Amino acid sequence: MKNYYVNNTAQSSRDHEVHTDECQYFQSIISKKFLGSFSSCEPAVEEAKKTYSKSDGCKTCCNECHKS
Repeated sequence: MKNYYVNNTAQSSRDHEVHTDECQYFQSIISKKFLGSFSSCEPAVEEAKKTYSKSDGCKTCCNECHKS
């Protein structure tokens, strides 16, 4: 199980990226929301979409959920 967070600030693509707390970019995210602990990124992205309908996985730490 990993801990997942969503960036509260949208990226230039207008997506809110989902990251694990192990991501190399995690510390640079100023404003984030804890989504929970999940065994994969898919349920984390679904949880993020409850707040931000345009959510996507980070290309680095959640590549299997990265769509754009």
